Amino acid sequence: MLIGRQRELATLGELTRHAAPGTAVIVRGGSGVGKSALLRRVLRRARAEGHLVLCATADSLDTPADFGVVHQLLEHVADEQLDETVQAAIADFRAPYRAAAALTGAGRRVVLGIDDLQWADTASVTWLSRLLRRLDGLPITVVTTMGPEVPSGDEHSIGTLLPLFRHRIWLTPLGDPEVGQLAEAVLGAEPEPDFVTACRAATGGIPALLHALLRSIRTHGAAPDADTGADLARYVPAEVGRTLQARLRACGPDAVATAEVAAVLAGSPAPTADLIACAADVPQPVVEDSLHTLTATGLMVRSEGGTAFSCPVLSVAIANEVLPSRRQELHARAARYLIDQGAPWDSVVPHLLNAPLGQEWAIDALLRAADEAMARGDRTAALGCLRRALREPLPDPVRAQALASLGEAELARCLPSAVHSLRRSLDLATAPGEQAAAARSLSAALFTLDRYPEGLDVLEHVSERIRAVGRVDALRLEIDLVYARLSRTSTAASAMPRLMAMDLAEAEGTLVQRPLAALLSLRSVMDGGNPADAVAYAEQAMSGGLCPADDESFVYTAPVLALAAAGRSDLALAHVDATMDAGRAGGSALRSAYLSTLRAGANYRVGNVAGCEADARAAVESLRGVGAGPTTCHSVAMWTDALVKQGRTEEAEQLLADHGLMGRLSPHWANDFTALVRGRLRMVQGRAREGLADFLHAGARARTRRMAGPAVLPWRSEAALAHACLGEHAEARALVEEELTLAQAWGIPEVTGVALRARGLITGGSAGADMLRESVRLLESSTARFSYAQALADYGALVRRNGLPSAARSVLQQAASIAKQCGAIAVEGFAQEELRAAGYRAESRASHGLEALTRSERRVADLAAEGMTNKEIAAKLFVGLRTVEVHLSNAYHKLGISGRAGLVEALAS
Repeated sequence: MLIGRQRELATLGELTRHAAPGTAVIVRGGSGVGKSALLRRVLRRARAEGHLVLCATADSLDTPADFGVVHQLLEHVADEQLDETVQAAIADFRAPYRAAAALTGAGRRVVLGIDDLQWADTASVTWLSRLLRRLDGLPITVVTTMGPEVPSGDEHSIGTLLPLFRHRIWLTPLGDPEVGQLAEAVLGAEPEPDFVTACRAATGGIPALLHALLRSIRTHGAAPDADTGADLARYVPAEVGRTLQARLRACGPDAVATAEVAAVLAGSPAPTADLIACAADVPQPVVEDSLHTLTATGLMVRSEGGTAFSCPVLSVAIANEVLPSRRQELHARAARYLIDQGAPWDSVVPHLLNAPLGQEWAIDALLRAADEAMARGDRTAALGCLRRALREPLPDPVRAQALASLGEAELARCLPSAVHSLRRSLDLATAPGEQAAAARSLSAALFTLDRYPEGLDVLEHVSERIRAVGRVDALRLEIDLVYARLSRTSTAASAMPRLMAMDLAEAEGTLVQRPLAALLSLRSVMDGGNPADAVAYAEQAMSGGLCPADDESFVYTAPVLALAAAGRSDLALAHVDATMDAGRAGGSALRSAYLSTLRAGANYRVGNVAGCEADARAAVESLRGVGAGPTTCHSVAMWTDALVKQGRTEEAEQLLADHGLMGRLSPHWANDFTALVRGRLRMVQGRAREGLADFLHAGARARTRRMAGPAVLPWRSEAALAHACLGEHAEARALVEEELTLAQAWGIPEVTGVALRARGLITGGSAGADMLRESVRLLESSTARFSYAQALADYGALVRRNGLPSAARSVLQQAASIAKQCGAIAVEGFAQEELRAAGYRAESRASHGLEALTRSERRVADLAAEGMTNKEIAAKLFVGLRTVEVHLSNAYHKLGISGRAGLVEALAS
């Protein structure tokens, strides 16, 4: 099979059959590119066509024998019934022309084929040179192949011979198309593009290596897909290594040693000559000479960064032939040398991970490398170093610290694994500070997995255990414990006495001041406290950022909430942005989700609907990636709220359903907000009674935490509007008056403005319009832009219904403009409808073309144009399959196309 060599085969066959007498052809290329196979195919064809074919294969082991190649060429014709004159001519090796003339005397065409000319003995090379000089006129074709190896015989003789070949064919490695054809032929299935690319890169496109690799893959029963392509090293057959060893031995023992060390240490960057020399324990000049020889043979290539094997399969095959104990020792020597040279840790780590166990210097190096990797955000390298170090017989204090670091690194990958490591670390830790740190990290992971009873138990028991010997550390644990208890309806009441008794003086002069200030900022919001105190505590708490390196904790969510409740959502957003900007170089998925959730909340408060959706989506996806589930509901709720504000109610309902939030809600306080959002969705859907139940449920949950004030959740105004929708006006008025009283007591304009909006809508008439006008005035200067747009739209609508359409139009135009800036499509649409009812006739939106697409239709169309299936789009957008189909159908109609085939062009126009 010569897939990828058809053009060369045709050329060589043509030269063999039809070329002028006395033709000489040499086929050259790297090792394994198919020279021998090509020669064999051509000689078989020549024999089938009736030509006399004489062939020989040079061998480095036979090189010392004079005329060894000539003997092979002529030995099978010596026994033919030839007259004595012809026999004498053939037997005289010193007169090649006489032998050639004698063989062609019967009028037949002769084809001489010599494989691996570089290994030919000097006498045979000289014989061939003499023949080629006098070949003209004889019906003889000489076809030889020659590899890149250094000739075994006289280099001068080979150099004199090569110019005598009139025709040269260079074989280059196979490209992706040829590799794909060969893979399909060997494996019996069409390979994936990634698999083809990986095979070509691994083998360098060398047919011999590619054949061997594909046969091994077939033997293992692996599919020609991207997964197999990503793990090709495991399929490199032993036969390749044994073949390479034979080639290496021909280059001498120093070349063998150099190649083996280079293969074992292969990586990025490629090992340098000095590193190879140190690991192999041979002089560097010897290594340099060996590398030169290996490069000349084509096994290795030189680059600016060093010398590497010409393709990865070669290094894997050679390394596999080295004993495991020898490989470990070579890696250990390399690691020691690189450390002594002050090399970057990322170049040392691969060797440290493969060094043998039981070397004390390696333990210290592994732990230092892990710390350095964590500092630069490379958690993969840190995990590898820590897991390798923990295989050593470490003292308990060192093991405890290593397990703690391992748990922190695992937070970025798998929360259940992090819990296991952190628990083991806590069991081994003895110092109060180490116990406190391990307990806080462990409890945070448990809380994220919604394993609250376990997390609370860890904080409580460790706090009690270290209180006598570590007062400050115990207080730090207690802060997280109180905060965690507040977050559950079943434990919130038990946290109140200690929370109310806490004083910042308890932590004066310690690092615990910031987290305690964070907790006290939340206390200032509870039961209608003091907004000024909430802001002051929040600013002190966030002086080190929301993820301080010395004190990462969920308790820093509290000051963000406190600032929002105090009307300073802009300040909260600035703090979140600053923390995210400072941590862009690294950070776990858990931290990313935490900060994205906080920013989604801040964007929710300031009315940035699109920003809220994007951040909430990012948080959900980050948490899903590390195995967290139920506690993502806060982000899901904000995502849902953003969808409702954009009028995407079907997507919103599907999102809640996909996350199990359409039924009974877990007791975590994030679900207070989930209940509120679910109520809003049901109100938009016309399910007022169900919406009312959700609003009242949100209020009941919030009251258990003494956070029932409207600054946190305006559940009363929402419930009052639901009551009014159901015709229950007395209940509506009672709730809205209660909220307005609480809002005025809190004293923050935006909170009062929201309550006044609900009161104005319930009151109606001119009195209601006055209340809505005051709501607009209060919200105009606030950061709550969505609430401002909503109040404007409601005020304009009521003014119109009160019989003043001209007065309503300017208000409604402003409402539509602000809502559009927020991304609140539903409010914008409501304002536009009211404008039309007020007699305003704006230029209608186009019914066809790109401008006619709704935001949802454009989003679905873009994804379809990228090649995603309807099912994939539905999964990505968390909507039903039917929703995707409807949006695509609408998009096709508006764009004037019949299906997906025209999407790319239509969207680009």
